[in-house]
Amino acid sequence: MEVLRDGRFYEEIRQQVRDFAEKEIKPIAHKYDMQDKEIPWEIIHRMADLGYFGILVPEKWGGLGLDYMSMAIVAEELSRIWLSCGSVMTRNIIAETLLLNNGTEEQKKKYLPGLAQGKIFAAAAFTEPNAGSDTAGMKLKAQKVEGGWVLNGTKTWCTFANRANILVVLARTDPNPPKRHMGLSIFIVEKEPSEAHEGIKHPNIVGELIETVGYHGMHCWTLHFEDCFVPDENLIGLEPGKGFYQLMQTYESARIQTAARAIGVAQGAFELAIKYSKERYQFERPISEFQLIRAKLAKMMTYIEAARQLTYYACRMKDSGKRCDLEAGMAKLFAAEMVEYVTSEAMQIFGGYGYSKEYEIERYWRDGRLFRIFEGTSEIQEEVIAKRLLEIY
Repeated sequence: MEVLRDGRFYEEIRQQVRDFAEKEIKPIAHKYDMQDKEIPWEIIHRMADLGYFGILVPEKWGGLGLDYMSMAIVAEELSRIWLSCGSVMTRNIIAETLLLNNGTEEQKKKYLPGLAQGKIFAAAAFTEPNAGSDTAGMKLKAQKVEGGWVLNGTKTWCTFANRANILVVLARTDPNPPKRHMGLSIFIVEKEPSEAHEGIKHPNIVGELIETVGYHGMHCWTLHFEDCFVPDENLIGLEPGKGFYQLMQTYESARIQTAARAIGVAQGAFELAIKYSKERYQFERPISEFQLIRAKLAKMMTYIEAARQLTYYACRMKDSGKRCDLEAGMAKLFAAEMVEYVTSEAMQIFGGYGYSKEYEIERYWRDGRLFRIFEGTSEIQEEVIAKRLLEIY
């Protein structure tokens, strides 16, 4: 049911998150990125104390019981300072929404309070080396055995896999379904958390670290599952073959949150650029007085605000209980294209200094480029959007 909240409620959330991010994340963000170090546990635990991991989880399961608009604002403000902090929420949100929409009461009771309170951290193991956007093409095999399932195969681009307590794994439980998207199921694989240098702590999972251009606060992994046993009770919903549908429903939430993160990164880059344009003097005046620079700033902010309003519209639809895969897809697509443009223009305003590691803007540029790739590429978003439009019109 939709809960009506006025603008003051959301601005209070925004200010609280902004104060936290400015005070506690900003002093370490660029240094940690330059050193390719993961988010300090102290920051993650502070985020947990503030309730950021349980925004969407009802109070009965230990969460704050707020809405998607609140979630988007939190993700936006954290990402404005450091994308990795806005993104660490995503893993738990994916696990939480999967459980809220499809889990049994026993599964919700076992996992939701820990996920909401930041006592359990999740990572998503969906993508495979030969199947990224092609969700129906997943091949990691889950074979039924007495008391559970045995997983064999490979997943890749599993962000935060080392530090997670649970992996949410999409596996093929039926090798010969009537249609490709059938026969997929989602399992919860429990493991011990670890730091990057320790690898993946699970006797039947071998992890390979993936070196990335940006997004350094969380590491990405390729995971090799070798006779990994999962008990029956860890099959989400307890009914095999529903994984594709469960995941598509959850993607609405993930794409809204991803769009919000893109807005945050773009906003952060814009603020750095406008500050620099006032301080940088050329030809005896600040470059902010030059028409071409002013035109860049105007267009950058216009694009940011357009993406923000599209994302907030998707939030309002989701909060009112309406289907919003079209709106979430459009928000993610536009925000991803927008953040690449804005961060690139911000770097251009910095000139040569923008390409140096002395200034933070290069981090925003590296992180901003990722959005057209992860959480569904821009190309797959266009396909999803077009498919829905052809159904509607």
